[in-house]
Amino acid sequence: MTPPTETKTPARATTTATTKTTKTPAQATKAVTLLDVATRAGVDRSVVSRVLRDDPRLNIREETRERVLEAVRALDYRPNALARSLRTRRADTYGLLIPDFGNPVYASIIQGAESAAIARDCVLMTGSVGAGAEQAAHHLDVIGRGRVDGLLLAGDHTDRAQLDELDRRGIPWLLVNRRLPRARRWVVLDDEEAAGLAVRHLIGLGHERIAHVAGPRDADTARRRMRGWRTAMRAAGLATPARAVVVSDYTPEGGARATRELLARAERPTAVLVANVAAAIGTLSAAAEAGVRVPEELSVVAVHDLPLAAVLRPALTTVRTPLERLGARAIELLASTAPDAPIEEVVDGELELVERASTAPPAASS
Repeated sequence: MTPPTETKTPARATTTATTKTTKTPAQATKAVTLLDVATRAGVDRSVVSRVLRDDPRLNIREETRERVLEAVRALDYRPNALARSLRTRRADTYGLLIPDFGNPVYASIIQGAESAAIARDCVLMTGSVGAGAEQAAHHLDVIGRGRVDGLLLAGDHTDRAQLDELDRRGIPWLLVNRRLPRARRWVVLDDEEAAGLAVRHLIGLGHERIAHVAGPRDADTARRRMRGWRTAMRAAGLATPARAVVVSDYTPEGGARATRELLARAERPTAVLVANVAAAIGTLSAAAEAGVRVPEELSVVAVHDLPLAAVLRPALTTVRTPLERLGARAIELLASTAPDAPIEEVVDGELELVERASTAPPAASS
């Protein structure tokens, strides 16, 4: 009798003993939930939520509050921002639109606004509209979909119709260092006094023929600075003829063009107030091209102060303004004021004349 043949079944490669499952990082680490914190602290989930919101109406013992906070720390619990935004209808984000990233003045405003947003556990989104009206309209359309809790508008790129559209969409807004007719929501610097301080410095040095390289005609900041120049000149009994003013923009190229025009006139000024520190860079360049020595033949002073002003040749005399404070205050007002409440504020902050090598007495009196 032939013994039965032994049949061997090959081992399957997928047996439980030999199979390994590779977990993705997301699977390997389970997110801590509000329920996890509540379970560890021995309280209801609503108590944890209200402790984290610092709800003033929550009435619990201090030891319970500490137990909740200890559980939050021990579990490294981080609230889900998306879930919170759906619940509260807030994005915890503020927007800031500026004219141009190339203008260094806005860096200080951005820094102040960002610091104030971070202090409120929010973020700041910044965009520029340097490409013109179409880019501004695009930003405003995207923002109008609820991407931000409020919008700061710096520069002169928005009009009354766009502000009305933001109102219609329920987006709180605030003009930064700009005012518009019938738009009673703005926070500005004291640009008029800044310009006046610069002019009084030049008058104190003995200058009488003080020209003004002004900003754009439609810029509220430019109008206020020109008013400061004119007021200070007239207070000293000095003339303010139209030929003493050349309109420019807030760029080195614009400042250079305006200064060339001033220097080409029969009676040159002995000093010039430039409405913006970026434009003043162009003023120094144009003077050098024309062989006009600064400050021996032309004193130059500008509104705003930046670190680069100290390393120009010659180092530029400026009026330092509280730009960071302006940005921070704008966020504070936007976050704490009802969307339909008027805001009309001039930022408190000391203006400071920073005297450097670009100003000196006129040659005739030296």
